[in-house]
Amino acid sequence: DINNLSYSLMLKDGFNEVIYKEILKLYNTLYELSLEYKDLPMLARTHGQPATPTTFGKEILVFVSRLKEELRLLPEVKLLSKLNGATGGYNAFNVSFPETDWQKFSEKIINGFNNDSVPLKISFNKVTTQIEPHDSLSRIFDAMKRINTILIDFSQDIWRYISDGWIKQKVIKGEIGSSAMPHKVNPIDFENAEGNLGIANSLFSFFSSKLMISRLQRDLSDSTVLRNIGVSLSHSLLAYCSLAKGLSKIEINSDLITESLRNTPEIIAEAYQNILRMSGVDKPYELLKEVTRGKESRIEDFHVFVENLKINDDIKKRLLLIRPENYIGLSSKIVEEFDKNF
Repeated sequence: DINNLSYSLMLKDGFNEVIYKEILKLYNTLYELSLEYKDLPMLARTHGQPATPTTFGKEILVFVSRLKEELRLLPEVKLLSKLNGATGGYNAFNVSFPETDWQKFSEKIINGFNNDSVPLKISFNKVTTQIEPHDSLSRIFDAMKRINTILIDFSQDIWRYISDGWIKQKVIKGEIGSSAMPHKVNPIDFENAEGNLGIANSLFSFFSSKLMISRLQRDLSDSTVLRNIGVSLSHSLLAYCSLAKGLSKIEINSDLITESLRNTPEIIAEAYQNILRMSGVDKPYELLKEVTRGKESRIEDFHVFVENLKINDDIKKRLLLIRPENYIGLSSKIVEEFDKNF
């Protein structure tokens, strides 16, 4: 009884007072970044290849939205705890003071540890063996693992944007950018975050599968495992701090992002083929494949293509107005309409 309540209280306070607050800081930082660059057109990549344009802000918002769903679900996870004796039946309690309502007493004690303003709360588990079965711990660790996996995905994307030069890292005077090559500024904050998130998730995965199993009314194999909860949370915390540090030292290279988009005019072939299909042109996909696939396309090539088509002038004008930088659909609106509250 003492041990399970102690772990619940430590996890509740550590999560609410430290871990959750750091996740919220990251969430708000990413949301502000998405707002700032909601209108910056950017080349998208699917399968690593140039694809339909997006905006930098919308792509950051994808991670904000994913985190929002996890943060919204977290308060629904209750940290179950028990206070009911050696095998969960209140035997010693009841035989000593049979007039006491021990179930009500235990529930009052356990629920009394809560503060309504925090996301993670302790809840009374009425039916247990000698141990609280740890199912709620697994739910919490699975939620943490999903949050961390989203942030691994984010770290890898930012790493790629830095590699492409789309994101610049601020040069900090006196800081070593690379141990061997003076010209470099390595994206170590995002790499450190990825590594720490991976270690944390390995532990969370093991906790989730291991802690839900206990032979008969109890075995001791969970005890040594539980002592490592702080290790997994610490690696997560290190990762969140690394991401915050890394984000504080980046600048978005808007000029290079825009240039990369303009230098890939073949992506407007998607827009062309759909307009032509709606206009009754036969096999527009095949026509545009001849213009774009395996070739170094120029915007002028599309204009020549349009002039040679037998379509009305209004459709031609509509096509000629399309540029890679204005073919962003509703990306800006998606950011503007997003409600960050959860």
